[in-house]
Amino acid sequence: MVVWSFLGSILCGFVLAPTAFSAGDEGDAVALKEVQEVVKQLQARYEKTKDLQADFTQKTTIEGFDRPITSSGKVYIKKPGQLRWNYLDPSVEDIYVNRDDVKVYVPEHRQVLVGKLTQMAASKAPLELLLGAAKLEESYDIEPTPGKGRGVGGIRLLTLLPRSQEGEAGRSLQRIVLEVFPKTYFIRTIKLYEMSGNVASFEFSSLQSNIGLGDAVFHLKLPADVEVVKAPVFNPPQ
Repeated sequence: MVVWSFLGSILCGFVLAPTAFSAGDEGDAVALKEVQEVVKQLQARYEKTKDLQADFTQKTTIEGFDRPITSSGKVYIKKPGQLRWNYLDPSVEDIYVNRDDVKVYVPEHRQVLVGKLTQMAASKAPLELLLGAAKLEESYDIEPTPGKGRGVGGIRLLTLLPRSQEGEAGRSLQRIVLEVFPKTYFIRTIKLYEMSGNVASFEFSSLQSNIGLGDAVFHLKLPADVEVVKAPVFNPPQ
């Protein structure tokens, strides 16, 4: 739940803010300046973005398994707080978010799971990220990515380190690495490294912004015989 809600928020720029940096392993003033410039450009780009659609490819590497799990589909986002995340291959699964309301539809099972994002994720963090109530610098330290540290066009990669261990994201995420497209500064790739050793990688293509996505795009139309299942409430540890 955290993964795609976080991705939606990042892709539509709901959480970007050009402050809170640390020098990281490189400790290099030049590298830090480059990181600040990337975030500045990223912020400027997404502040102008009202809606966005893109194709995505997801590769998930599970600790202990040799072959990654690959899937692909489309994502649609509209400010404020509307997200449609459609897996199309190898199987179909549709995720719709409208502020705090979530619907997860699997046509093969003829079943839709409905619930509240805050309850299903056991934390308000995903919703706050999606709706823009949280700021990136309030949740993450931003630093240059060690090693190669650059993406397409030589643009500096950004590493995000969770500041808090509270909530699902804080307990499961070790770090997040972002790559942007040269010139446009739209998000190109996102890699989420989990404490467990699992890595989820998302690559985006065919991005189109400000195309006037209507609210109907984010309305799930279900066949009459689909079973509606209430999502279980995740209770965080006390």
